Amino acid sequence: MVKRMLACILFLVIGSFSAFAQSKILIPMDLDQNDHLKAYGITYYALKQGIAIDWLLNYRGGSFMADANDLLIAECRIRGVTFEKLDASSANSIYNLVQSPDKNMDVVKLEKAPKIAVYVPPGFQPWDDAVTLALEYAEVPYDKVWDDEVLGDKLKQYDWLHLHHEDFTGQYGKFYGNYSSAPWYQAQVRMLEAEAHKLGFTKVSEEKKAVARKIKEFVANGGFMFAMCSATDTYDIALAAENDDICDQVFDGDPTDPNYQQKLDYSKCFAFENFKVDPNPFVYEYSDIDVQPNEVGSKDNDYFTLFDFSAKYDPVPTMLTQDHTNVIKGFMGQTTAFHKNLIKKSVTILAEREGSDQVKYLYSTYGRGFFAFYGGHDPEDYQHQVGDPPTDLKLHKNSPGYRLILNNVLFPAAKKKKLKT
Repeated sequence: MVKRMLACILFLVIGSFSAFAQSKILIPMDLDQNDHLKAYGITYYALKQGIAIDWLLNYRGGSFMADANDLLIAECRIRGVTFEKLDASSANSIYNLVQSPDKNMDVVKLEKAPKIAVYVPPGFQPWDDAVTLALEYAEVPYDKVWDDEVLGDKLKQYDWLHLHHEDFTGQYGKFYGNYSSAPWYQAQVRMLEAEAHKLGFTKVSEEKKAVARKIKEFVANGGFMFAMCSATDTYDIALAAENDDICDQVFDGDPTDPNYQQKLDYSKCFAFENFKVDPNPFVYEYSDIDVQPNEVGSKDNDYFTLFDFSAKYDPVPTMLTQDHTNVIKGFMGQTTAFHKNLIKKSVTILAEREGSDQVKYLYSTYGRGFFAFYGGHDPEDYQHQVGDPPTDLKLHKNSPGYRLILNNVLFPAAKKKKLKT
């Protein structure tokens, strides 16, 4: 009788364990993955469905793990994303490996899909900007916001904001020298001036400064801001020139302040300091922050390297640099990269061109939030020109350069306790 009771108890214990032992699916992010970019979209989709995701930092290129779920499996198959079904024992072995003290790996739990906004002008097309191309291809939903929404405090509704390659200095992209007679340029000027006047500003430059301050407030209150190309340095220049006129008369109807350089306040900037601005309307450059094409040299030798961070002690930069390679081909932009000597010491450099002072990718904190700047226009279009056709990401579904963009999209979903510094 006693033996029979013990056998029943043992059966119940084993049965209870089996009920809680959960099989998993692994979405590998190494070279075994068929479509790296859509894998981020699958992860975002899972979070929207309330399916918990573990981001396995530095494990097979930064893979994702979730409880086996028929809905998620079906979606992986539909989107062409590679996955592996694991029993509970195999999954536990991976978790043990990743959390082992002698491995530079860790697990970060992704809790909820971040609400995403992209700051874009009216008439925007997704192919105008690498981030929106990535979001569209990965099937990650986003809202569009512009100056009236930003100044109207709509950013409070979002967790993540991308700045379309905007010129926050009010110099209309500094296209004047080459395109002042082009119909598209003239239409852009009319649109920007109409928006500024509608919002009560006499100058586009003053309106853009107000927008930059609102975005700064968004970050200070816990938001995440990501920018590429000219939205990086022009954002900081606009903050530094808050009480300064750096615009030539062809842009705003009056001359620059004769003491414009001395009046710059670098303490207001996110990432840069001690830079010199160039208000010449015939020079296609905003300041000396940007790395010039002659400094980059040959396309064949243009590569940048991701830094290796401690997954257990530096989870934020580790997340932002997850990739299946640490050496990535470079790409140009109006702002291609940043000179290291003009970057604040408080900023963490995520990627640089080895043997040079050229920084490609950086991040830091401001207030309760984060920001990241990524130089260049399009990771798969080396030297994008006005009027060039859009990049077809079906041809670049394993792009390591585009992966860095999508790391930033998922970053705000991470469990906040893990991110405390």
